[in-house]
Amino acid sequence: MYTANLIGFVLAVASSAFIGSSFIIKKKGLQRAGASGCRANSGGYGYLLEPLWWIGMITMIVGEFANFVAYMYAPAVLVTPLGALSIIVSAVLAHFLLKEKLRKLGILGCVLCVVGSTVIVLHAPAEHGISSVEEIWELAIQPAFLLYTASVVAVVLVLILYCEPRYGQTNIMVYIGICSIIGSLTVMSIKAIGIAIKLTLEGSSQVAHYQTWVFSMVAVTCIITQLNYLNKALDTFNTAVVSPIYYALFTSLTIFASAIMFKDWSGQSASSIVSVLGGFITILSGTMILHSTRDQEKPPAADAYSALSPQISWMVHANGEIWKQKESDELHPEFVAIIRQDHFR
Repeated sequence: MYTANLIGFVLAVASSAFIGSSFIIKKKGLQRAGASGCRANSGGYGYLLEPLWWIGMITMIVGEFANFVAYMYAPAVLVTPLGALSIIVSAVLAHFLLKEKLRKLGILGCVLCVVGSTVIVLHAPAEHGISSVEEIWELAIQPAFLLYTASVVAVVLVLILYCEPRYGQTNIMVYIGICSIIGSLTVMSIKAIGIAIKLTLEGSSQVAHYQTWVFSMVAVTCIITQLNYLNKALDTFNTAVVSPIYYALFTSLTIFASAIMFKDWSGQSASSIVSVLGGFITILSGTMILHSTRDQEKPPAADAYSALSPQISWMVHANGEIWKQKESDELHPEFVAIIRQDHFR
């Protein structure tokens, strides 16, 4: 069991390196695409024609694949928190490539993330043995997890249909909330698929079970939704803000969902549970410190000007009378204004 946890740890670290890099590469691609067309936060999809964005996308896929394999061997409570290492990679690369300055106190945040990750690795629970995808399905349809799933769907629909059109461009929690909440279901379905593949490779084929394909459809749907709204979050807000908040919310919900579905804490001592939670809180503290010490991104010039109301007022001579424009006035087609040159002296 501990060997499996070690394999999961190594894969999770590699995953964090790739994913952390992908944030920066994709951000550069989004910036290039936005400079020559409609930005992603305005509904544009020009970034799909930008090679740099695709390099970032491939890098993320490699990282997610490593993460996927890690879930085959280790519980979510171990693998998911190690995603904090991607924040460190993202912060360091953003400092050099995006000119988002990493202050000295931010280094403390990076250290806290590493310390918290180490504590979690040392006290993480061992993976429970599962013999078939049908056993996972039984865990997924237990009343507690069905209630959690229904709550997730309801909240995401409210965020997409009501909150996004009104607050998506100004409140970072809308886009990140959608990504994080859906992400908790993504991890549960990905873990189920990973276990099914692992069992198949060991000689117990799970391909014929319909549950395997249901989990696959859920995973694909959730991943597409996550990527769409993560792109919008990255294109609208500073990477230094998106990464830590996304990590904190996503990890918290994933640990909660995993505790409900897979009962990760079953059989664990109180000291181990407290240590893992303490490590997670340490990581959260590190991410918050890292976030608070980073420079905020200035909005693009076009967006800054678009926020201003283009109101103009003037005073002209018309037919010998002085007339001043008011907000409620509209120019009549027959109106002729003669502006005297001496008004500008």
